[in-house]
Amino acid sequence: MNEWKRMQQQAKRGQEEYPPGTRIMVLRMGEDPRPVEEHTRGTVEMVDDMGTVHCLFDNGRTLGLIPGEDSFRKLTAEEVAEEQNSGIMEAPETVMKMS
Repeated sequence: MNEWKRMQQQAKRGQEEYPPGTRIMVLRMGEDPRPVEEHTRGTVEMVDDMGTVHCLFDNGRTLGLIPGEDSFRKLTAEEVAEEQNSGIMEAPETVMKMS
């Protein structure tokens, strides 16, 4: 199998494993000069054709995680339920101006 085919299959597996909305936690960043702090949680936005897992983190940062270089994991169902019960995942309130 050539390198392109291998990467394409890896990206497809990543897209299946980390669909948009999946909650993850960073365990360790690779050689990124501005890494996301360990144990930061985030939400997967997409997995691109190269297999990079693009996330919006709870601290406001956005960054792509590279499987094999960065270490991260999905949150368990219990962890997600705990977040929902504690209000961590609530969207900020939208303020509408009345004219």
